[in-house]
Amino acid sequence: MGDELRADQFRTEAASPRGFRQVYVREGVGGVPLLLVHGWPETKRIWWRNIAPLAAAGFEVIAPDLRGFGDSDVGPDGFHDVPSHARDLYALVRGHLGHERVVAVGGDLGGPVIQDLSLRFPGFVERMVLFNSPLPYDRERMAGLRTRPPREASDYFVPQGTDADALAAELATPEMRRRYIATFYTSRFWAHPGAFAPEEVDFMTEPFGDGAKLRASFGAYESTFSEAARSEPTAMACPNPTPTLVLFGPSDHVIYPDFDRMAAAVFPEHTGPFRLRDCGHFVQWEAAHALNSAVTAWCGDLLAGRRRQ
Repeated sequence: MGDELRADQFRTEAASPRGFRQVYVREGVGGVPLLLVHGWPETKRIWWRNIAPLAAAGFEVIAPDLRGFGDSDVGPDGFHDVPSHARDLYALVRGHLGHERVVAVGGDLGGPVIQDLSLRFPGFVERMVLFNSPLPYDRERMAGLRTRPPREASDYFVPQGTDADALAAELATPEMRRRYIATFYTSRFWAHPGAFAPEEVDFMTEPFGDGAKLRASFGAYESTFSEAARSEPTAMACPNPTPTLVLFGPSDHVIYPDFDRMAAAVFPEHTGPFRLRDCGHFVQWEAAHALNSAVTAWCGDLLAGRRRQ
């Protein structure tokens, strides 16, 4: 476990295609481009159990820190909403790295980001793998489904979205910030009970000791309440024609109870949904082998095609 929890386990690169320094891991260069997009409160570290196995399977794995997270800079324009993240990733992967198409994987905030990316830049996202994330709402298609997350698990949402400055001021020290973030991995029951050992929680929360970045990370929540926090309208829509593999960690107490069925309604070209036993919100860490093997199998034709080239 010691090696797994090293921040320098993978070599990082940096680029500034959108006017700020964005840091990312890239392994398996020359393979099928695979973009791993973290959520909140996460950084690229949440993918530490996925990068090496997926690179070994034949993918060129690209795992960035979104603007305002981890080792990346805060957005210079002050926006940290879904469209900003989507445009950043397109500039990084298409503009800087030169990939015309990509398979995108995301959960939590990363889910809306890759959905936006797939519709904002048609044809760029060849396939998606989606788990435990927000979805566009369709009243007719989702009639009768449990579409509201448990209220007791959602109390964080309003202060982060409507009074972010006050909340950031309350979290006045690195230790206070990390303790706040730690609750999302433990007592708030996003993850399956016991999924994160104390040293793993420490590893995931360390980047959130930075006050400016924690404040910036609230931007996605602010954008759901305030038009002033939106750089532009999101491109998320239902239905989304992108072929999508849907996974679901049902121990999650913050996402929609019927996420899997809702996602099936949103993505007509879906595979699954597949429910993952004893897994909650952080699928890429809690069910790493299941995610890695599912992505590899689902993209087997792409991997075989790349090997023949």
